Amino acid sequence: MTQSSIPKLSAHGAEIPVIGFGTSQLGECGEIVATALKLGYRHIDTAWKYGSEKGVGEGIRASGVPRKDIFLCTKVSHEYLRAADFARSVDESLKNLQVDYVDMLHVHWPTIDNIPLAETIGALAKAKRDGLARHIGVANFNIALVEEAMRLCPEPLVTLQAEYHPYLDQSKVLDYCRKKGLIFTAYCPLGRGRLFTDPVISEIARSKGKTIAQVALRWLMQQGNIAAIPRSSNPKHMAESLDVFNFSLTDDEMKKIFALKRPDGRIANPKGRAPAWD
Repeated sequence: MTQSSIPKLSAHGAEIPVIGFGTSQLGECGEIVATALKLGYRHIDTAWKYGSEKGVGEGIRASGVPRKDIFLCTKVSHEYLRAADFARSVDESLKNLQVDYVDMLHVHWPTIDNIPLAETIGALAKAKRDGLARHIGVANFNIALVEEAMRLCPEPLVTLQAEYHPYLDQSKVLDYCRKKGLIFTAYCPLGRGRLFTDPVISEIARSKGKTIAQVALRWLMQQGNIAAIPRSSNPKHMAESLDVFNFSLTDDEMKKIFALKRPDGRIANPKGRAPAWD
């Protein structure tokens, strides 16, 4: 898989590869990230909260891939949403990553401490104006919060990052993002492994000669306006997740996978921190 063969989504000057590499729960991941980049990944997702920023930085340097060719995303955690704390968190992330800027900076979760959203969004916009982030977005916001963030932000928001996989219905949020010109970035695109025993996806995968992960990622890709950030430490699986652009799912197969949505499908739902989901 070459860099040029991974399609990109464009918004407000950002060019985001549709398949990225997630580093949640990977910790010291330098070797894994270097492998991902050597396999062809050019979109790397991390966060202060993951504890993987230092490993990501090490992996980038070890890979030999030029920094300018990598779309690098990190996030400011909910503990640091006051303006001064936010700025310090961004500086710490850049130091951890050993880079001068990130390509995408997200607010990781909405505030839980009655910190005015205007203060947080102002700090996010300032990071962009100061050249510390090329582009900005939010993660785990519901539609009302995204709407408010867009109203308050003097800089364009490019992405909403949130959980999405066949067990979770995100149709309202996706419709909203398309109307507003926001790219949707899907984390947990494989349902943290829950999809791997699904009989419907298994049957489609068998008929296509593909893996369950490849079918689940292809389902996301065919919806349009979605980037996905699967995570793995297995080089074989990492390579397979990039190999989803040489086959298609039929309308009937897409419908069968859409029908898997369930009321209890959400995985990331931290008590006291999650918004009222749409």
